[in-house]
Amino acid sequence: MRKILTVLTLGLSTLALQAQDNEKGTFSGNFMSNTQLYDRDAKIGATTEVYNKYKSSTDAWLFLNYNIKGYSFSLRYDMFNNSPLLNPQTVYNKQGLGFWQASKDIGNLNLTAGYFYDQFGSGMIFRAYEERLLGLDYAMQGVRVKYNYKNLALKAFAGQQKGNYPSDKFGVYPEAIKGLNVEYNKVFGKGLNTMFGASTVNRALDQANMNSIADEINGQPRSTRFVPKYNTYAFNGYVRVGYKNLSYYGEYNYKTSEAIRNQDGSALINSDGNIIFNTLSYSQAGLGKKKQTSYGVNLQYKRIDHFVMRTSPNEQLNNGLIGYIPSITRQNTYRLLARYNAVTQFLGEESMQAEVMVTPKRGTTFTFNVSNVNSLKSNGDSLGNAKHLFSEYYAEVQHKVNKNLKVKLGIQSIFYDQSRFEQKVRDSTYHDVKALTPFLEIVYKLNKKTSLRFESQYLETKEDLGSFMNVVAELNYSPHWSISIGDMVNTVPYRPSFTQGVISDEIIHYYSGYVGYTSGPTVVSLAYIKQVQGVNCTGGICRVEPAFSGVRLSLSTSF
Repeated sequence: MRKILTVLTLGLSTLALQAQDNEKGTFSGNFMSNTQLYDRDAKIGATTEVYNKYKSSTDAWLFLNYNIKGYSFSLRYDMFNNSPLLNPQTVYNKQGLGFWQASKDIGNLNLTAGYFYDQFGSGMIFRAYEERLLGLDYAMQGVRVKYNYKNLALKAFAGQQKGNYPSDKFGVYPEAIKGLNVEYNKVFGKGLNTMFGASTVNRALDQANMNSIADEINGQPRSTRFVPKYNTYAFNGYVRVGYKNLSYYGEYNYKTSEAIRNQDGSALINSDGNIIFNTLSYSQAGLGKKKQTSYGVNLQYKRIDHFVMRTSPNEQLNNGLIGYIPSITRQNTYRLLARYNAVTQFLGEESMQAEVMVTPKRGTTFTFNVSNVNSLKSNGDSLGNAKHLFSEYYAEVQHKVNKNLKVKLGIQSIFYDQSRFEQKVRDSTYHDVKALTPFLEIVYKLNKKTSLRFESQYLETKEDLGSFMNVVAELNYSPHWSISIGDMVNTVPYRPSFTQGVISDEIIHYYSGYVGYTSGPTVVSLAYIKQVQGVNCTGGICRVEPAFSGVRLSLSTSF
């Protein structure tokens, strides 16, 4: 790694000297840091190692990019100091070069060496990306070639995925991965746009992982044994068609058979897999001179059957995922509405989502959304039946009362199989979560620079931890200041067996306070937060996290 850094540094220095004589290159970059001070709170279960021993943590990322004459050089310095990002139950300490890249444009050809982020199609068979706030980085390290000619686009790569190991975030997984993607775009007359694509990805196991897999299979009952394969292949085909106000996207993915984990992770099975994904949307603009109603409709359908593609079946949870298979349920932003999320079930799910937005008159919009997730029979209940895992019914109305006042009012109803999504053990005191959550938001503009925002939600349930109410008041002074205070109260506590001895059996307040300052591209914020345990999601990526109690100082800027 030091040799790579030295070579890139020398390269940047040489090009910078050349730029002084010929033409100037451009530097750009960004910086982000999060520092947390931990306030131990046994009442809410904020008692992990970072609270008991280390008291604080800092995560920071500095990204630098230099471009000149078709060359592009990038470096990212990562620091994890007592960080709970990789494993919320413990801490991680390491710093170094987390990303480097050298790239060159040669006409229609682009060559890249080092780390890179990319995806094929919607990303289901291959997506290299990062989610810093969840400690995830799926960058590929290797070489990538892109070629564009008229309506044709080609991409190919070979490399290894960056590791998300609890012990080393700066290494790479030993498995070799290769991929090829082809896309063709064609625009016809009268508003018809088309795009056709196809991809293939190959992952080859290393010998150490193959030995471990073979040993585990040999330890299983004879009737469940099979011969594992070194190579796994995934293929997809996708199409996008747009005609005037109508848009359709469809994708089919197939993966050859390999060793994967069964539903509870206790044994290896041999299975191929597939995904069907479709989305259809239609929108009609209105409210012109004829004052027509404007509306939009979006429909989504997804079916997954044993489509698990990792660097190795020995990797679990969010580790070693080569593709990204999103949940197609609604991505809620309010704190209580986002409390229960349907994590994608790789072994089998059938899900759908439908959303309708209607604006009957200027300033008033209605939104209706329904989503549903069922397991397949193969990963359903003990009787071999498909199982209902999640459903959400959502309705809201936004109304602009006058030029200064806006109001949003709505309600959410959800069903959530907590034992499946959070891997909790079901017992006589534990049930699936059924919750009803009305919500309200009011924004009042005091003047051109100052506005007040108030939001409130009440989550009513007799399961999980019981009912909650959340209230937030926020003052915004454009363009610099934002201040808010809030309280989420466990108004009607309920404590199933898995929380006994972890969370106090009483009414608990989860206070929050926030001050943010923005100056150009720089944002500094200081927050005091108490957060209940549960599933935390960012950008559609979710993981189960313990409770949080403490102060968070964040800084982000670009240059």
